[in-house]
Parts: sequence; C-alpha cells; structure tokens
Amino acid sequence: MTFAAVVFDLDGVLVESEHLWEENWVAYAARHGVTWTAEDTATVQGMSAPEWAAYLADRSGTAETVQQVEDAVVDGMIASIEAGEAPLLGGADTMVRGVGARAPIALASSAARRVIDAVLATHGLTGEFSATVSSAEVPRGKPSPDVYTEAAARLDVPPAACLGVEDSSNGIRAAAAAGLTVVALPNPTYPPKPDALDLAAAVAADNDDVRRTLLAYLTGELVRS
Repeated sequence: MTFAAVVFDLDGVLVESEHLWEENWVAYAARHGVTWTAEDTATVQGMSAPEWAAYLADRSGTAETVQQVEDAVVDGMIASIEAGEAPLLGGADTMVRGVGARAPIALASSAARRVIDAVLATHGLTGEFSATVSSAEVPRGKPSPDVYTEAAARLDVPPAACLGVEDSSNGIRAAAAAGLTVVALPNPTYPPKPDALDLAAAVAADNDDVRRTLLAYLTGELVRS
C-alpha cells in the first residue's frame, strides 16, 4: 500500500503555541491559589479539552463546572492567538501548501474546536485542509488513537495509508496506535520520551525537513520500513 494522505498535529507542528496552553493552565490554577507544575503539564498534554479541563478543575479545587474551566482557558488562548502570540513555525506554511498540493491533508489536534478554527483562520490555512478534527469530538484524547482514526475516516483513507506528523510523546503514540506512519518533529521545550520517539518511522529537524520527508514518502522515494 502506498501513502495517500497526511494528517498533521497543530500545536508544536504548525504553530508555536504549546507554551500558551501551559501559561493559561498556570494562570487558572494560580487564581485559585494552586501552583501548576511541569508535571501537571506533562500529565495533560495530548488530552482533549474536556479531559484537561476536568483535571484542572480537580487540581485547582474550583467551584466552577468543567465546561466553565474549559471556556476560561480557551478564551485565554483565543486572546493570545488574536494578539499574534501563536505564530506559525518556520516552514509550516510552505509545508502545508506543498504537501497539500500532492495529497489530501487533515488536522488531528488536542486543541478545542474554537482554537483550531482561530489558528487556521489567523494564518490563512483554513481552506488547505480537507478535514480537521478536535479530540473533543471523539471519545478519547491522545495517546488514544481516536482523533487520528477519525481524521483518516474523514479523508476516506485507511490509516495505514496515512502519514502523521507529531511533536509530542502522546501525539506520536496516538498516531502510531491508529496505524499511521509517523514523522516526528521533536518539540524542543517538551521533548518526546525515547519510547515514544522509537515509534516514529522518521525524525525531522524542522518543518522543511518534514516537508521533504513527507514528499519522499508520497512519491515513493521513501518506503515504509
């Protein structure tokens, strides 16, 4: 089977935004007199919005509902995006457009739907994707495979014929568990664990490297191992 489609993660692959999530979790916890730690961040990375909001609600001891917690953090994210604090990573625009010209592409993100739509609209990329999926729209967030399985289904391409691009441990695990061949772009601030990185078929240095690797797979220059 040859590769027929590509599914991208969002945070840490297309945009520099992982730190903004952490800043908003830290701020919410601080408003309730709780110190949010790096361990907390590692715990919730990859979770869907309802999952991390439930964790944050419990961790902060708030009287607010899980939905209110989620809305507070997502509102903060949207404000940051609109203020230009979630720039595209170098080479991301060229990568998306170059790969999208060769094969259908989708997005499989842990971000809430409002955040996905805001990021893509801000950077003029909405029309480049044939499908976008938030992990809030499937039963389980990453590292479960659900969001990648759904993205492949919306593309009408078997997961085994899809390439996935991920930067984090739980993202790599999710894409691999769904049956995608994973190209890893290790996040320098939140590097993937060695056992997760071992699941990737290729490891790229930057988005230009990712683009070249994806195109090599799609053209048959590279084959699955």
